[in-house]
Amino acid sequence: MTERRAILSGSTFEEQIGYARAVVDGDRVYVSGTTGFDYSTMTISDDVVEQAEQCLRNIGAALAEAGCAFADVVRVRYLLPDREDFEPCWPVLRRYFGEVRPAATMLVCGLADPRMKIEIEVDARRRTT
Repeated sequence: MTERRAILSGSTFEEQIGYARAVVDGDRVYVSGTTGFDYSTMTISDDVVEQAEQCLRNIGAALAEAGCAFADVVRVRYLLPDREDFEPCWPVLRRYFGEVRPAATMLVCGLADPRMKIEIEVDARRRTT
């Protein structure tokens, strides 16, 4: 039987809405849309680049708990309410994904909280050695 387990970050949203930060299903890892909230304080920066950095720190923690890293990411989706906010984030995104080169999509859409300026979700595949 395939291993399936939920990874929780401690975000109040996970409890309120009923989801997990990530789900490990065999060698696949699905990380939920992750925003720039610092889950230890439930605060969020007003700056989109700082939010992108925090998104990726949050995602990195979930990936580590799942037994993988950014190098294992095969798909990334960027969701932003304002398309003009995407380009300022490129240097941060390149730092995490420039060598990995996952398949990527950027969508302009509304997010759950007006303070959120970017949301990032990733899919990864754990390497078996």
